[in-house]
Amino acid sequence: MFSKAILGVSATAMLIATGASAQTMATAATDLNLRAGPGPNYAINNVIDAEADVTVLGCLEQSNWCEVDYNGEQGWAYGDYLATQLEGEYVAVYPNMEATETKVVTYDETAHEEGALALGSMGAAVGALAIGGPAAIVGGAIIGAATGVTLSPEEKTVTYIQQNPVEPVFVNGEVVKGATVPVEVTAYQVPDAEYEYINLNGRYVLVQPDSREIVYIADF
Repeated sequence: MFSKAILGVSATAMLIATGASAQTMATAATDLNLRAGPGPNYAINNVIDAEADVTVLGCLEQSNWCEVDYNGEQGWAYGDYLATQLEGEYVAVYPNMEATETKVVTYDETAHEEGALALGSMGAAVGALAIGGPAAIVGGAIIGAATGVTLSPEEKTVTYIQQNPVEPVFVNGEVVKGATVPVEVTAYQVPDAEYEYINLNGRYVLVQPDSREIVYIADF
């Protein structure tokens, strides 16, 4: 199911010697944003299709973001949603950097000031999104989990959200269906609807009130 392709080497990240000699090949566990920089506040330049292959050029040492090459385009993707093979099993790239010999890279924000912070400075992120933790990606389980519940909200629900905008809240990680929103993030009730809504990382989502699971991502 997972094919492999060798792609180019990035010129934007400074590689730190780690003893790794080969690039890490990985597969996106869900539709995954390819961002201009390592964080949810950076511009989205493209979307990596679910189960598409990327070359992981390296990951930040103390952050879950990895620089990747996707069909010749370089950018940053969330490393917990990238799966790579380790001893015949698929594991998340970022939590297994050492075992998979994934290189460590650094990112110089001052060298990428122009257009880097598309949504402005997000300050301290409020918690982090999760899909059962990094272990959930083993064996491709995250691919099923990340699809979440298929939901088509009623038109009145969408209209209500559009007419009642709320301030964005930023969390570590990418917004995907099936992810769990931390309890610190306030969700807002939609009248006569069983779901609540949040402006999460600049995107409106519907969540289940009890589980805090994202079940719908709006395209407005």
